[in-house]
Amino acid sequence: MKFKDQRVGVLIDIQNLYYSARVLYNKKVNFKNLLTAAVENRKLIRAIGYGISTEEAQEDKFFDALEKVGFEIKTKELQIFAGGQKKGDWDVGIAMDAIKIAQSVDVVILASGDGDYIPLVEYIQSTTGCRVEGVSFGESTSMRLIESLDDFLDLSSSKKKFLI
Repeated sequence: MKFKDQRVGVLIDIQNLYYSARVLYNKKVNFKNLLTAAVENRKLIRAIGYGISTEEAQEDKFFDALEKVGFEIKTKELQIFAGGQKKGDWDVGIAMDAIKIAQSVDVVILASGDGDYIPLVEYIQSTTGCRVEGVSFGESTSMRLIESLDDFLDLSSSKKKFLI
């Protein structure tokens, strides 16, 4: 159930959505429309986007654009290992922030299709009474994650609205 007086916190795994949109549709995500649809006329308390920075800093303009539409941006540097393998993810950081923010909101919205978040969803639901909703592309989202959520917005259901 969604009510206009619900306080909402939105946590977006930028890389997860970016690469899903690129692989599935060869497009980019319209994060402004995503935020508006996820909040759905409720009270936005905080919106955080989690991104990866590279040495070239090509993503700085993108992060600035996200800030202009209402996101606080948290970044980590891309890790490059001796063998050339690259890694950059925010799973633990997002999980920690979700647990913290769940204390001051009625709804935590996770924008990621990563099934690794299932224990987090169940923990928040059982310990805080908070609703946990999800936003991502259905084709690249864990079915078990969708089943564990209180509500799910499939970005693929309205490609014109959520893709650029």
